Amino acid sequence: MRHVPRSLVLAIGVAVSLGACQAAPAPGAQDDHAAAATEAATQSAAAPADAHAGHAGETVAVTALPDGQRWETDAPLRAGMRNLREATETLNHYEMGHLDDVQRDNAVAKIDAAIKDMIANCKLKPEADAALHGLLTKFIAGANAARAGKFGKAELAPMQEALAQYPQLFDDHDWSEAAN
Repeated sequence: MRHVPRSLVLAIGVAVSLGACQAAPAPGAQDDHAAAATEAATQSAAAPADAHAGHAGETVAVTALPDGQRWETDAPLRAGMRNLREATETLNHYEMGHLDDVQRDNAVAKIDAAIKDMIANCKLKPEADAALHGLLTKFIAGANAARAGKFGKAELAPMQEALAQYPQLFDDHDWSEAAN
């Protein structure tokens, strides 16, 4: 078996357990997520997206409410998204050549921590969780690319798109103010 770096194990575990943010998981569901994360972490790190793809069916495939309504947010979601925005801005500067690899790695660590915190602490309806899931996968992919030293505009663009989609999907009254 190949040695898998701890940071990649965390990213795989986060990717596998994204559905854990739901408000009321079925009894034993958390155990299932933990088991899946452990299993994925022990497999080859070559395809974390593949490990996540098999898990994706556990969430509801809804992205928006009708008539321009938005999903409610909670404090962990709002804080996590602000941290993701800051980390994405850092990676934007890195992609332009303004920052070094240590600063890139710090941004990746901030993404990992934000996602882990949202999964552990946010309490969303399953449909809102599914909408969030669609956004978080873009940050996970970008962080994995940066971690592998393969981060560029192609990896940055989906992260920026997810940040633009967030206020369209979620009612975060301070989001526009936080950007200034």
